[in-house]
Amino acid sequence: MDDKLARALSRFAEHLAGERRASAHTVQAYASDLAQLSSFVRAKSKRALGPEDIDKLTLRAWLGELSRTRSPTSIARKLASVRAFFRYLAREGEVRENPAELLATPKVRRKLPAFLSVDAAAQVMDAPAPSARTTPSEQARDRLMLELLYGSGLRVSELSGLDLDAIFLEQGEIRVLGKGRKERIVPLGSRARAALEAYLPLRPELRHPKSDAQDPRALLLTRRGTRLGVRRVQVLVQRYGALAAGRPDLHPHALRHTCATHMLEGGADLRAIQEMLGHSSLSTTQRYTHVSLDQLLGVYDRAHPLAKKKRGSDG
Repeated sequence: MDDKLARALSRFAEHLAGERRASAHTVQAYASDLAQLSSFVRAKSKRALGPEDIDKLTLRAWLGELSRTRSPTSIARKLASVRAFFRYLAREGEVRENPAELLATPKVRRKLPAFLSVDAAAQVMDAPAPSARTTPSEQARDRLMLELLYGSGLRVSELSGLDLDAIFLEQGEIRVLGKGRKERIVPLGSRARAALEAYLPLRPELRHPKSDAQDPRALLLTRRGTRLGVRRVQVLVQRYGALAAGRPDLHPHALRHTCATHMLEGGADLRAIQEMLGHSSLSTTQRYTHVSLDQLLGVYDRAHPLAKKKRGSDG
């Protein structure tokens, strides 16, 4: 049976990985969403369908079925995947129009980014300390890890992927490979530089206890000499969040949010923050203005005399 839809989906996946240079995780997410649409279409028709057979009514029926079990956030993401797929097909001349563009995106309540206060952030940064379960080399590594997440605002995947040759200590810069394999230069703050200078002499100690093997490229290593992975970073951040700030739910992304929020409160320009964090859209960075505004209104309500209700008579 000729399956034009399956072939179109395969070409789109190749386009994402090749021309768009999307990460394997992103390609998999798109493929998963579109596979669900493909399964729905197959179940509704006895003949093999191509992309040109999928219209607005088909998509609306699919979204209606999804709404029984999926959240608006999940549905909005799947609709975005379908829109991207049909935009690609329209550019290639395989369909006349994008039926997904005619559908309204479900309203999604965006959660404001979680972040720490300045004092709590400082406590988390100082949390790594000598202990029975942590060697001096691991302690130095963890201090650097936290400083790069908070001080330089790195994503956890960017942190894990850092190589030694991406660090320019004299210039105070890091070369980061971000989303879509886009490279950017990120400043290395004074505390991060100090943490790096303390860690590098101890890095050779992080190697496999039996084979003596060690990843020659990775900046951050486990005690067995392998690259420090994303999941391990998450576990360590949760440990230090619980230890220093009573936040066992602390996530590496919260430190990135904290970095952006504190920079904004310190007077940094939104465009500069966007560049540093590697946001493709300024609207993503602008979310931090809402965080700071909410905090400002809270302070105003507590401290400004005009915000307080007058007690007693007006006499």
